[in-house]
Amino acid sequence: MTSALKTRLAAPAGSRQVTNAATGSGHDGEAASRQARVRRRLRGSALLALALCLPSLALANTCSNATLKGRYTFATSGFTRLPFAPPGTPWTPKAIVETLRFDGGTGVTALSFTAANPIGDLGNIVPGTNVPGTYSVQPDCNGTVLFQDQNATAFAIHVGPWGNTIYMIQINPLNNVFEGVAKRSW
Repeated sequence: MTSALKTRLAAPAGSRQVTNAATGSGHDGEAASRQARVRRRLRGSALLALALCLPSLALANTCSNATLKGRYTFATSGFTRLPFAPPGTPWTPKAIVETLRFDGGTGVTALSFTAANPIGDLGNIVPGTNVPGTYSVQPDCNGTVLFQDQNATAFAIHVGPWGNTIYMIQINPLNNVFEGVAKRSW
């Protein structure tokens, strides 16, 4: 015997249970309808949340000089050779760790740095402090950092989302091959 027929036989005539059983609705149909409403509300809430987040995500990919503000720890390694070395001169390893302070305008200062093996292959560790410089960041998050040191050290940069990370590659002086990452440390 089918469940609709059992319900019809057990329920009084004209009751809602009999009507719902005969049409295949009832509590199951109400529950399905309720679940559909909940799903629609959840989809609507998810779309609203996404719509509210999209502007901030779009802004995270737009940069300016103001994107860089605070202290950053920059670690890089690569290779160097003496300035004006002829072709074929061997490259030697070099590493730098420094603290940079970006002012949110156009100024940057290397507050402190340590260079390992800066010139040739002597193994020297050379400390330094307070080297001023300038920087510029374009809306596409690419830019440059130029230090006012004796070598006019320069880097091409790309700024990560919200300015927390700066990807840097040295472009001057030409006798260096360096790339590294600076992370905001406030």
